[in-house]
Amino acid sequence: MKIVKYSFLIPFLVILLIDSYGNHSKQKNKLPDRSTNTSKESPCSVKRIKLYGRVQVLDSFADLTIKYVNSFGDIRVQLVESFPDECGEWKMVESFPDFTVEVVESFADLDVEIVDSFPGMN
Repeated sequence: MKIVKYSFLIPFLVILLIDSYGNHSKQKNKLPDRSTNTSKESPCSVKRIKLYGRVQVLDSFADLTIKYVNSFGDIRVQLVESFPDECGEWKMVESFPDFTVEVVESFADLDVEIVDSFPGMN
């Protein structure tokens, strides 16, 4: 009598068991995304270009286009003479740059604010 009393629960338990196993196997096989897409950029980069180092200003065909602003820029840049190895530290050079920039008035990739201290991303 007890078997008959609870026999209607068997299909529901089977469905529950199959569903929980299916969800577990999906989560188990899910690997972290290790692709190199642009949404996983470091905080101090644009278009996969690190925003520190030796910079050359060009008139055309540069890696990035920038616009100089007085406040609320995308990055605060400090111009240094040596060791530009932190975010926002740029050394202006004429040859062998790490990346190149073109100064424009509109539609820039990056708004740049020149500062004397505390460089970095906003």
